Amino acid sequence: MSLELYQRIALSRDIPEEGLKKGDIAYLLDYVPHPHGGEPGCILEVFNAIGESISVLSVPKSAIQPLQLNEALNARPLICMSEPKL
Repeated sequence: MSLELYQRIALSRDIPEEGLKKGDIAYLLDYVPHPHGGEPGCILEVFNAIGESISVLSVPKSAIQPLQLNEALNARPLICMSEPKL
């Protein structure tokens, strides 16, 4: 599976260290090779429901999947690992 850069993708599994869940939407920014020949990775950017960037992260390529026509977007509370300071 080779997805085009800068398109929306869905996570195919939870990423608990980022507070993200399977099915969350992100933008695919880049592909990166594994430094030791393992599974290639992907750089993703995640936005909240009002369009603010909340995370840029790398995940294995197997952790992403294309969006499908029979899927609907959903809003859920985001569990922040650290609360922003005002």
